[in-house]
Amino acid sequence: MTEIHIRPARTSDVHGIKELVAPMAAERILITKDTVTYYENIQEFVVAQDAEGTLVGCGALHVMWEDLAEVRTLATSQAARGHGVGGRMLEELLARASRLGVSRVFCLTFEVPFFAAHGFEVMANQETIPPEVFTELLRSHDEGVAEYLDLARVKPNTLGNTRMIRSVTPEG
Repeated sequence: MTEIHIRPARTSDVHGIKELVAPMAAERILITKDTVTYYENIQEFVVAQDAEGTLVGCGALHVMWEDLAEVRTLATSQAARGHGVGGRMLEELLARASRLGVSRVFCLTFEVPFFAAHGFEVMANQETIPPEVFTELLRSHDEGVAEYLDLARVKPNTLGNTRMIRSVTPEG
C-alpha cells in the first residue's frame, strides 16, 4: 500500500465516506446513515487518504458524556485492509479522545480481535455508570447511546455485534 495520510474529514469527503461504508453496510457490518447525518457529524470523522488522494478509510469519535466516547463508522477499503490503515485511524481517534478529556472509549463491533489488539475489552455490563449519568444519557436520542446503555429497545443490539471498551488517559 502506498503512503497513507490520516487527517480530519472535510465536507468534501462525505461522498467518499459513504462509498467506504456502503459495502460494509450491505454485509450488515456497519449501519448506513443518511447523507445529512454525515454532514452534521463531519467534525467527528478522520479519513485515511492515499498518495493519489483517494479515501481508503474513515472513522469517527462521538462524545457521549464527560468521560465517555464511542468509535463509530471505522471502515477501510478492501484494498487497504490488512495494511494497518484501520489501526492508524483508531489510534488517531483515541488520541483525539485523550485531547478532549475522555477517559473511556467504547465500540460496537464484529472485529473483536482487531479492537482487542488495540487494548479494547469486551464489556460485561454498565453497572459502573452512576445513576445520575445514566438518567442523563437516557435523554439522548442517539442509537449508540442506547446501545451502550444496553436498553431493551436495542436488544439484541442492532447488528448482533460485540460491545467493547478501552480506557484512555485524558490530556491535561
